[in-house]
Amino acid sequence: MTIRRLVRSEFRKLTTTKMPLSFLGVLNLFAVINAFIVIAGTDMDGSKTFISTAADQQSLIAFASNGFILAGLFGAIAVSREYGHHTVIPMFLASPRRHRAVGAQLGAVAVGGGVLSLVGTALTVGAVALALRTTEYGFLISAGNIVRVLLAAAFAGAAGAVLGAGIGAIVRSIGGAVTGTTLALIIIPPLIVQLAGETGSWMPNVLANVLSGVGTDVSTPAALGALAAWALIPAMIGLIVVERRDVV
Repeated sequence: MTIRRLVRSEFRKLTTTKMPLSFLGVLNLFAVINAFIVIAGTDMDGSKTFISTAADQQSLIAFASNGFILAGLFGAIAVSREYGHHTVIPMFLASPRRHRAVGAQLGAVAVGGGVLSLVGTALTVGAVALALRTTEYGFLISAGNIVRVLLAAAFAGAAGAVLGAGIGAIVRSIGGAVTGTTLALIIIPPLIVQLAGETGSWMPNVLANVLSGVGTDVSTPAALGALAAWALIPAMIGLIVVERRDVV
């Protein structure tokens, strides 16, 4: 089977299940929460200065960090369920060269994660813009910065999905993959920072904020490379594991 047909098959798997709709529901919830924060949130003195500047508002709508985590779970579930439902067997029968099948799977998952994160950002931007009408402040973020936030979210979502897919290929069970992704993205990074404070600038949430324009811990090129490394290392380990073990 050609790589184009493999990728098309992987896209069909992702778009013909209810999983994307479930994640879309979560994204809508995030948008509603951000709108509620704008409408009901106040500072200690009762004012709303936390949304008074363009930088404050950009920080509020920056979705790349959340997108990285959500897409990570998306990728983990998308890949691990193949082993749970044994649909991985016809996938590898159609492409005995497993690296081609895994590559197509990673590509489709990356696009799916990027789109989900992009949609989540767009929903958040819209929700915050509408909610600001109930306050004394208008929407202050420039079009260029909105584009930056959207692009950062798309890249972070694609990277997160590839990371999750790698963990899913290694663990193979949905529960284990979700747990492993949660550990890798939410629990382990703070522990690493506690043990070695100088690593704080290289954690995914910090890197995602740099890409979104709301952080300056490292340069943008360094953030791109580091976030890609967070994704590619588990994906490469997953590929090696898949090449060397039995399918089920």
